[in-house]
Amino acid sequence: MVSETVILEDAILTVRFESDSSYCLRYGDLVEYSNGRRRVRGKALPYAFRSVEQLRYDFEQDVRAAGGSLG
Repeated sequence: MVSETVILEDAILTVRFESDSSYCLRYGDLVEYSNGRRRVRGKALPYAFRSVEQLRYDFEQDVRAAGGSLG
């Protein structure tokens, strides 16, 4: 398991990967990716996990699009 929580200036960033391949990336209340679901500003959609790299890229894009900043 990998788990990290970072307090940023405008949000709390949470990243968690479990040994059973479940995951959760959350940027405050704006963006959350969790086990095949993607939620951006309250709107939920399915998310097809392809790789950790793609997950990170998609998450970062949505954070920026929602007005957030990862540093």
